[in-house]
Amino acid sequence: METYKKKIQVKPNTVGYLFRNNVFEQKLNSGVYTFWDFKNQLELFCLPLTRKMLNITNQEVLTKDNIAFRFSFYLTYRIVDGEKFLSQFSLDKNVNYIIGEAEQRIWNLAQLHVKNIIVNYESEELNDKRSELSGLKKEDLNKQVLDYGIEIEEIEIKDLTFPKSIQDLFSKHLEAKIRAKSDLENARTAVATARTLKNASELMKDDDNIRFFQMIETISKIAEKGKHTFMIGDLNQFGTKK
Repeated sequence: METYKKKIQVKPNTVGYLFRNNVFEQKLNSGVYTFWDFKNQLELFCLPLTRKMLNITNQEVLTKDNIAFRFSFYLTYRIVDGEKFLSQFSLDKNVNYIIGEAEQRIWNLAQLHVKNIIVNYESEELNDKRSELSGLKKEDLNKQVLDYGIEIEEIEIKDLTFPKSIQDLFSKHLEAKIRAKSDLENARTAVATARTLKNASELMKDDDNIRFFQMIETISKIAEKGKHTFMIGDLNQFGTKK
């Protein structure tokens, strides 16, 4: 009778889906199981519970202003409904082949999804508004992969690469913007300085005390360079009072 028993093992971090006579029978958690299998009709498919990552690289697309560039992005996904997942594929292959086919479908859907987002931006906006690309509207992509029993947990842009000629233009444009900003700040400083000097001039124009101290300061500076004789005249003209 032992020959009719079949031992089945479900590895850690996986979940097993047991089929009997090509019909789904039950779901098995990690562990070792023994079943009666008189006609050798049992088949087990084990799917991972852990997240998996896909890297989609070197994709080419045109921006809204018809500038061609390349981009790369990555996504992580998890199989959240194994029964639904297995129902979407032919089960005449092993599990690794089935998962590979699923990832190819995800790859195609994600590629089109990201391209359709990026084409709405002009080339100059992509770097300035890169924060807007965070998440890449993964909720919309999840609606597309829902039928596969898969959930996209994360999707992000890795690289944006423009042709060398376009990079040079961006560099010159950025340099011009920085220079213009610097010139504007210098102009504002000059205007503020001129306004301050004008206000100070207006303040000192009719103030005899300030004029007197300016004269004393000037005399002191001249005296530092040698012996001199100064004729002051009538100090009352500087506003001195007895």
